Amino acid sequence: MTQVIRWGILGTGKIAKAMATALQDTPDAKLVAVASRSVDSATTFGQEYGAERFHGSYQALADDPNVDVIYIGTPHPMHHENALMCLNGGKAVLVEKSFTMNRRQAEDIINLARAKNLFVMEAMWTRFMPAIVEAKRIVDSGEIGKPAHVAADFGFTSDAGPEHRLFAPELGGGALLDLGIYPLSMSSFFLGGVTGVKAQAEMTATGVDMQTAFTLSHEGGGVSSCACSLRSRTPTELTISGEKGFVRLHDRFHNTDSFTVTLVDGASRSERTITLPKSGNGYTHEAQEVGRCIRAGLIESPVMPHAETLAIMGTLDEIRAQIGLRYPADE
Repeated sequence: MTQVIRWGILGTGKIAKAMATALQDTPDAKLVAVASRSVDSATTFGQEYGAERFHGSYQALADDPNVDVIYIGTPHPMHHENALMCLNGGKAVLVEKSFTMNRRQAEDIINLARAKNLFVMEAMWTRFMPAIVEAKRIVDSGEIGKPAHVAADFGFTSDAGPEHRLFAPELGGGALLDLGIYPLSMSSFFLGGVTGVKAQAEMTATGVDMQTAFTLSHEGGGVSSCACSLRSRTPTELTISGEKGFVRLHDRFHNTDSFTVTLVDGASRSERTITLPKSGNGYTHEAQEVGRCIRAGLIESPVMPHAETLAIMGTLDEIRAQIGLRYPADE
């Protein structure tokens, strides 16, 4: 079944532009409608990316009968309200990460999607990259032995002022929800569900985290060490280690085309590099998964399932409790 999946994009910011670009590279996908809080903004954005309809309200997009799935690219605190609106409009939904502000909001969205038998997925695009898919296959094959440890970091130096979204509590600011979600999600992806967490952070004057480090224990017995920062340009690498060696995704692991597999046996050591280029800007791979699931009648992706999104949001809640990071949405 090769039905063309008709996409709507809700929001016209930087991440929405990345998704609109990716849809141009996605087979059997078409951007048909865009919504912003003003029709002018929607029209400017939509015309640039070849959409047919431009809505001056989010509700109008949710109600558009000629849209199959809506990508929600608004700031984190709006995801809950936006996703519920789109699901109530009968639309499948791809929600940018972090999925919501807390686990309670995530449960609302997933419960409604299940009740309405509609597809919903967290937009953790990294999981669908060809290099990551192959790294997971190699780890699962047992080549490095049973995976027991993940080390992952994501940090850049932000020169944004204190009024910027990244530092505003009311806009879901801080390193954790923007950047820490990557090390957390990938640790869960490679080692299984999180059973325990310990976290420490350096906070900003505005009350969000400037940088956070956290260690996780996992269902299978493994542990991971993760860090995120808005203050330091970290290596941004992901390493999965087992008894026989390790798989390392190098700089900007979340968007990489290559990785190395290193096997160590006593004094002997072998290393090979595997390169698997992504398509376009990389976001097309998650869009293809959405299309695949919708055509197959699925309401969740086996690669980014509902239960894991909920568990990850719960872990983020626990990290925030430990470092004293509260948002208006928690009240």
